[in-house]
Amino acid sequence: MGKKWRLERPPFSFVQLLSALREAAWELPIPLFILAGIYSGFATATEAAALTVVYVLLIKTLVFHEIRLRGDVPRIMRESMKMVGSIMIILGAALGFTNYLIDAFIPMKILKAMEGIIHTRLVFLLVLNFFLILVGCMMDIFSAILVVVPLIVPLAARFGVDPVHLGIIFLANLCIGYNTPPVGLNLFIASSRFERPIVQLYRATLPFLLLLLVTLMLITYWPSLSLFLPGLMKS
Repeated sequence: MGKKWRLERPPFSFVQLLSALREAAWELPIPLFILAGIYSGFATATEAAALTVVYVLLIKTLVFHEIRLRGDVPRIMRESMKMVGSIMIILGAALGFTNYLIDAFIPMKILKAMEGIIHTRLVFLLVLNFFLILVGCMMDIFSAILVVVPLIVPLAARFGVDPVHLGIIFLANLCIGYNTPPVGLNLFIASSRFERPIVQLYRATLPFLLLLLVTLMLITYWPSLSLFLPGLMKS
């Protein structure tokens, strides 16, 4: 895509790498702080997000002096709430649709229909990928975990799919579903954030979506890629 858009491709420079690391010195620890806070039990995921906002605000105001508390923060809050409001409308519609799917037993019916055509592990994984991407387009990830996982675990066990491998396949599919037209949530967030028509984003994301699907195939049909580290921990 960079070649198609004629983007500049400067050669690698170790000096520039060190300069970029120095400039990002305050930002680089953020992922470590988030993971340490969650896995140590100090904070939940939501609390870690709030603490990250406070940390970034302090860095931007006290260290870099890029944000003024009185002049810039109220404006940033207004712009953020506009974006969050548009996302909440989409989420509300998605949750309503999710409740309908659950009440109408749609996932259960689809899985029951799948059982009649699946006879091999290969076919099971292929149909599972298609089904989960479809679920990721229509349902939020938390509802999908609660509703769909209990339904597919017995089927996966029947075909000898490792539970850890199944979990990684499940999350990879749902994350791709968030970027899949026509109702992928990330597309609507990007449309709101970058002020671009949603159809334009559909076209722009298709090449990257194909790359994600190739990655999904590797995850699905190369189990050792997902089970290598857990295997080392067991041994």
